[in-house]
Amino acid sequence: MYSGTGIYSIPEASQLIHVKPRDIRRWLFGYHYRKMPGEAGSRVEMAPLWEHELVHEDFDEDVIGFRDLVELRFIREFIQHGVPLQVIRRCLTTASEMFGVSHPMSLPRFKTDGRTIYAEALHEEQQENSLVDLKSRQSVFKDIIKPSLYESLDYDEHQRHASRWYPAGRKSPIVIDPARQFGAPIIEATATPTNALYQSYLAEGEDSKALTITSRIFEVPLKSVTAAIRFEEQLKRAVH
Repeated sequence: MYSGTGIYSIPEASQLIHVKPRDIRRWLFGYHYRKMPGEAGSRVEMAPLWEHELVHEDFDEDVIGFRDLVELRFIREFIQHGVPLQVIRRCLTTASEMFGVSHPMSLPRFKTDGRTIYAEALHEEQQENSLVDLKSRQSVFKDIIKPSLYESLDYDEHQRHASRWYPAGRKSPIVIDPARQFGAPIIEATATPTNALYQSYLAEGEDSKALTITSRIFEVPLKSVTAAIRFEEQLKRAVH
């Protein structure tokens, strides 16, 4: 039913993209605030940045899809560079309309057209807030849209959707493919979940012998087992 979509809980997504769960929920599930503390009438509702892939499905917890996960990596970069959420929202709206997709920032086209889209969004913001320094903010775009954000992605034949993500880089054997293992991180050549390899390694004693045993049990090359363990340990140290 969910083949090709991928399913990620908020804590899982948080570890994979290094964004706090609270922020993911604010961006994809909306939030509210009060203009005046304690005044019910001053409550302002903020809609999600976009409608996430699994919004109409019934799960016991909040979950998102693969395209949401990939798009959030770009939102993270904008936020880390100090871009206001209002500008990000305008960028997304404009790009979605231009490209005809729901997740535009992760597309190769945004790498080129995005600079204009971002400038337009900043210009609108400047009209509302005279304190915005348009020129300096525009120069930030090249730092946000880094080549590495795109180099780690594969796309469908029409270049309209990200289809695979190599979270540890192209040289790593690890891939996240929504069409395989529900989008869990796996060893690309064998489709073995990295978490399964990691749990085996822990159970067998967390030493060189454990590496060998795990490699033999799952029929996965020792080098790939080592990469999986390193990857999973990095996830465990990720932001919560």
